[in-house]
Amino acid sequence: MRKIVTAAAIAAITCVTATAQAEPGGCLKYGAVGAVGGHVAGGHSVLGAAAGCVTGMYKRHEYRKEAKAKAKLYDQEHPGSKGTYMEKATAYDVEHSTTPGKMTPDTPATTAAPQGNASM
Repeated sequence: MRKIVTAAAIAAITCVTATAQAEPGGCLKYGAVGAVGGHVAGGHSVLGAAAGCVTGMYKRHEYRKEAKAKAKLYDQEHPGSKGTYMEKATAYDVEHSTTPGKMTPDTPATTAAPQGNASM
C-alpha cells in the first residue's frame, strides 16, 4: 500500500510540474522520474534522483540556448522588435513552421514529380 501511495504522489508531482511550465525538463520532473527508476533498479533512489536532476537541468539549458538562437535570428529578420527572447523564439517558430526543440522546419522534404518518358 505504501508503494502505491508513493507512486501516486510522484505521478501527481510530475503532472503538476509538467503543466505548470512551458519549458521542457527541470530538476523536479526528471529527478522524480530518476528516483522511481533508481528505486526499481535496486534501491538506488537517491542516485537516480540526482542523475535525473542533472539531466533535467541539461535539457532545460539546451532548450534555452536554442530559444536564444532563434530570438537572434528573429531580431535579424525584424530589426527593432521588442519582447523577451522566449516571445521572439515563439514568433520565429510560428513564422518558420518549426517546433520548440528543433531549428529546422517541420514540413517534410518535397520530392519532384516523376518525369515521364520524353520522346525525341
